[in-house]
Amino acid sequence: QVQLVESGGGLVQPGGSLRLSCAFSGNIFSIYRMGWYRQAPGKQRELVAGIGSDGITNYADSVKGRFTISRDNAKKTVYLQMNSLTPEDTDVYYCNAPISRSVWYGRFAFVWGQGTKVTVTS
Repeated sequence: QVQLVESGGGLVQPGGSLRLSCAFSGNIFSIYRMGWYRQAPGKQRELVAGIGSDGITNYADSVKGRFTISRDNAKKTVYLQMNSLTPEDTDVYYCNAPISRSVWYGRFAFVWGQGTKVTVTS
């Protein structure tokens, strides 16, 4: 069974940066569209950024210009570079692969990992 392991979260001051990583344990990674999602307690999980197998990216309006998603297929890892962080970015961040090739929600290919907690506070 494929596992997704998120890491890189932590405590950071407003304006700071973090780089999240999502390691994929399966054999074939490059074919999947991969997304970073975040979820606050009591709220629905929302897409932060997604990257297709072709490298085309998609961002939530709230993070455009601040976050950058990338992938390294050789390392089977997807990254999220987060700059200019604000307290509103405080959440648990998860990665996963949507089954749909046209939307970023719905059913997902893998069991959700534990996520990585990001806390932005002064």
